[in-house]
Amino acid sequence: MAAPPRLGAVRLLAIDGPSGSGKSTLAGKVVAELDSRGVRVALVSTDEFATWDEPVSWWPRLETGVLAPLRAGRPGGYRRVDWTSGVPRPGEEVEIDVPDVLVLEGVSSGRARIRPSLSLLTWLDGGSETERLDRAAGRDGEESRADLRRWQLFERGWFTVDGTRAAADRVVTQAVPPLT
Repeated sequence: MAAPPRLGAVRLLAIDGPSGSGKSTLAGKVVAELDSRGVRVALVSTDEFATWDEPVSWWPRLETGVLAPLRAGRPGGYRRVDWTSGVPRPGEEVEIDVPDVLVLEGVSSGRARIRPSLSLLTWLDGGSETERLDRAAGRDGEESRADLRRWQLFERGWFTVDGTRAAADRVVTQAVPPLT
């Protein structure tokens, strides 16, 4: 809360890092802590936009649906990706009221394009690729392991080109234990 708002009157916290590093777990803890302090907080996960075939190119939907309206002091919204059938398809509409803090978590949430609007960028390393792949497959199902491995190879290149880790205000080098 000490960081200045840079998305209009909203403080934007990005929690970025490779798949399986603990981003969702950390984001859940941050949201719970802020909520317990009476802070109006909203959480948006890049997993609700990304698909295996569209790992980062979905960004304009987030920008026009959520970030631009919040920047202007208006509520935003988006249609989340529904994975319940195992194949991504349009899911339910999600509305985002104007919060004090928006926590944006997931791969590419701290991308160069949004950094001028970030109040804080946190990067999670989360262990070796093998450890992260095992955690992600445990979370998403063993049948997703091959897709997750392709995703790891993509994100490795993405993060190198984007310079995300080097731009982070905070770096966490261990995996965040899951919420229980």
